[in-house]
Amino acid sequence: MVNEKIEGADSSSQPVQSVQPVSEGFLKPTRREFILAAGAATLGLLITPGYVNAADTPETTQAKLGFIALSDSAPLVIAKEKGYFEKYGMKDVEVLKQASWGALRDNLELGAEGNGIDGAHILTPMPYLMSVGKITKGGKKVPMHILARLNVNGQGISVSNAYKDLKVGLDASKLKPAVEKAKAAAKPLTVAQTFTGGTHWAWIRYWLAAGGINPDTDLKVIVVPPPQMVANMKTGTMDAFCVGEPWNLQLINQNVGYTALITGQMWNRHPEKAFTMRADFVEKNPKAAKALVAAIQEAQIWCDKAENKEELSKIMSKSQWLKAPVKDIIARYKGIFDFGDGRPVERDSPNIMMFAKDFSSYPYKSHDLWFLTENIRWGELPPTTETKKLIAAVNREDIWREAAKLSGLPAPKGTSRGVEKFFDGVKFDPAKPEAYLKSLKIKKIG
Repeated sequence: MVNEKIEGADSSSQPVQSVQPVSEGFLKPTRREFILAAGAATLGLLITPGYVNAADTPETTQAKLGFIALSDSAPLVIAKEKGYFEKYGMKDVEVLKQASWGALRDNLELGAEGNGIDGAHILTPMPYLMSVGKITKGGKKVPMHILARLNVNGQGISVSNAYKDLKVGLDASKLKPAVEKAKAAAKPLTVAQTFTGGTHWAWIRYWLAAGGINPDTDLKVIVVPPPQMVANMKTGTMDAFCVGEPWNLQLINQNVGYTALITGQMWNRHPEKAFTMRADFVEKNPKAAKALVAAIQEAQIWCDKAENKEELSKIMSKSQWLKAPVKDIIARYKGIFDFGDGRPVERDSPNIMMFAKDFSSYPYKSHDLWFLTENIRWGELPPTTETKKLIAAVNREDIWREAAKLSGLPAPKGTSRGVEKFFDGVKFDPAKPEAYLKSLKIKKIG
């Protein structure tokens, strides 16, 4: 049931503030690695920390991983480009671009043995929706595992320049006059998100509802793949959209629209994409799964370093990855936000996309519960969903913790980050999800 709390959640805890940031030196070698490196230096050899125990050798060196052209796919891209997969014994990993979240889902259903993929950079709720058969062909249940969070923050809600005079920002109610006028004329405003039940779907719905706009009755919501958002805004297909970078900044650089808000303003350090694998791959190849996660964790550490942002942007701009100009990518990686509507440029933003710092990589079960609760709120999952049981089946934070011992990434103590607070004052207590649902004025369930 939705009111089942997550183990380790504390209903009396306060909204989490930033914990001590991970420092540049947090990848200190273990004593064993130091001794091995010293010995290697004596012999004139170079040893790279990683697998030193034959017992950790992966069952397979192969894995096919999918990704969507978004800036937050960087951990998979960098793990491939920088050789981290090879470092942990996974020398035959393919990182394959997918056309849309729907196509990525289809290829996960097929699996690599069916000419599909084994795992992916994915919208956090999708592995859950696949596991229960909500979004799969014929309602077939395809068991999935979440092995890591790939990033926090980093998405945006953008609005067409046609509404710039309304000064729509964090407060969606400023868009309400235009929504009501269009609705009265039987030509409702159209907003786009990337996949029903996903993260962008959740952000834009939360934002609209907080401003008194019902996304189910007051306007039209459509699905558009991330790389096609800007082109569709140009042709007038939609009036607003929610998507990850670099597409919000590209919209501004092409003078088509502006960023109303970045999602970190709604919920600072909110969870975003996840790294998922088919459950059958993990069960058959647990050491390979751990190796993949360790490689991704090390890539996340690299991505967070300020001195790597220029190189990261250049790598991501390549045609096989984002196929976008560096100027559309780099600023928001650096935490520089030009909203494109005359507001002062925000620098050193606390809402910067983060990959490893402050436990950003850890797949908190409390965060998964929030996404499931939002799917219940809007009728995508039934209120009878056994959320605790489902999270226990899908979330494999235990593999993340084992992988972190290899990568050197610090692990949090518990599986919950505690009570979360949103920009409109609403709180989500993972120990009391039903109370959260009852507090929301606009929702599909009673």
